[in-house]
Amino acid sequence: MNLEIRKPELVQRVNAQIQNGRFHDADQVLEKALDALDEDALDEQATAAATPTATGAVMLAALQARPYPDIDLTPPRVRLTNVRDVVL
Repeated sequence: MNLEIRKPELVQRVNAQIQNGRFHDADQVLEKALDALDEDALDEQATAAATPTATGAVMLAALQARPYPDIDLTPPRVRLTNVRDVVL
């Protein structure tokens, strides 16, 4: 099967990707683009499948499974000086 690219700017983009060494040929460029589309579709399906009644446990599990566990995600605590104490 032969594919025809009708937009010259797309041809330039594909050629630029090949010339800068990121890809060897147009087939690799097309394969990468289609893989990205498949990943987006999977992400959309996962988002649609998430229930609106998900609890904080789901969020906690996602944070604990993060790829860089050595990075501290706890925000710094800063004491505000322009707030006065309230006595109840």
